[in-house]
Amino acid sequence: MSSLPTVLIIGCGSIGERHLRTFLATGRCRAIACDNRPAILAAMAERYQVPTTADWRAALASPDLYAAVVATPAPSHVAIATEILRSGRHCLIEKPLALSLDGMDALTAAHQASGRAAGIAYVHHFRSEVAAARAFLQTGALGRVLHASIVSGQDFPFFRPAYREIYYRDRAQGGGAIQDALTHLANLMEWFVGPTATLSCEAGHQHLAGVEVEDTVVVAGRSRDGAILSWSLNQFQAPNETTLQFNAERGSVIVEYHRQRWGRLVRGDADWTWETLPPAERDGPFIAQANAFLDQCEGKPNGVASLAEGIQAVRFNLAVFESLSSGRRINIK
Repeated sequence: MSSLPTVLIIGCGSIGERHLRTFLATGRCRAIACDNRPAILAAMAERYQVPTTADWRAALASPDLYAAVVATPAPSHVAIATEILRSGRHCLIEKPLALSLDGMDALTAAHQASGRAAGIAYVHHFRSEVAAARAFLQTGALGRVLHASIVSGQDFPFFRPAYREIYYRDRAQGGGAIQDALTHLANLMEWFVGPTATLSCEAGHQHLAGVEVEDTVVVAGRSRDGAILSWSLNQFQAPNETTLQFNAERGSVIVEYHRQRWGRLVRGDADWTWETLPPAERDGPFIAQANAFLDQCEGKPNGVASLAEGIQAVRFNLAVFESLSSGRRINIK
């Protein structure tokens, strides 16, 4: 019998299968695939030679279970995660944590009482160029960030050809650009500059065929520390490009996903200083995230988004929708 800890992957759709594959790739754990669809379970067993189950509650009863990953549709995340933590297991929850604030008090109480790790799978934390740029800004060499922007877009159907058939088509299941993609960028911005205090939003369905949810979003906001923020996202442009820029008191930092690099320009310098990172495989950040979560479970330093950050991201999304429907600027309480 292996001495490696066992991680239960609850929900083995596209992202759940990626968690299954990348947790196994760490070499630090065994895994069990859990799904209520027999064909999915058969595929996981064949591809990864792992045990399977259709009953996550029964799996929690096993004394050998160490941790669980919640990769089910977003409306079920909080209830499942609460039971996982109450069972005394560590828990990693897919984004967004939820579509409302219902159940957050019980989830938070279960986390505090358990003494176990609880994280949110905001995988952008584990891009090497992002982590390096953030580490530099945190040295304080450039002073306080006064303005920050994220501009992002891609040909979403190329990367997710089944988008019309999955949760993405239904906002009530966590679909649409705001809950599916912008939430990553909102959390990423807040990881750099802290929580957003106020925001206003414009969004709509501009192009994606076969769905009616928004595919384009622009948000303007201000952080609690006073930085002016902006996010611009669409899911149909030809180039797959994401750029982050942070303008501080004594210079600027930029991150370019599509060039796997980050740069800094200190006030007075003639040009940018660039640091290019080796291109990562698509699973690379997910493997890094799995390793970081296992580190978190062991009480080691890690970059996993906290439960509090996940709750703040839900508040952000709710404020975006409120601004969109009301046409007003919204305070995030």
